[in-house]
Amino acid sequence: MISKKVILTGNFGVGKTSLFNRFVYDRFSDKYLTTIGVKVNKKVTHVDGEEVSILLWDIAGEVSQDKVPVSYFLGAAGIIYVFDLTRPLTYENMDRDIEHLRQLLPDSVIKIVGNKEDLLGSEDEIQQILSGLNHECNLTTSAKTGRNVEELFQELGKDLLERA
Repeated sequence: MISKKVILTGNFGVGKTSLFNRFVYDRFSDKYLTTIGVKVNKKVTHVDGEEVSILLWDIAGEVSQDKVPVSYFLGAAGIIYVFDLTRPLTYENMDRDIEHLRQLLPDSVIKIVGNKEDLLGSEDEIQQILSGLNHECNLTTSAKTGRNVEELFQELGKDLLERA
């Protein structure tokens, strides 16, 4: 079994904690609770017949925010950058954030995820948003319904195994 540190990062209110809770505990709450500092938990998942222990760090705040210690990011083999499909403000600085993460962790796998797809009207609406991004969105998810959450961690697990 391999063990890898993965961080969830992005703007406040994009659903990082909801994705964390959906993946680790298979639950969702509509109550918004701001993460203070960092929340850490571990889950063992099976990827292509191998066990992968994911040490998941849910980091509060912004990627390049001075209040988030750089030490939270260090040692991460994977990064899940989350933005809110319904709030353009959460992906307007994506280029800067991704560049910052690539400089900080050049060897890490980065997955860009648009969350809250359940709040949009149609697949066309989602595609319109994604086509306006400068970075490829790896997956759209809904922490509320669970759609594509397991798939996200399966894809990430495969990429981590390839680099192990």
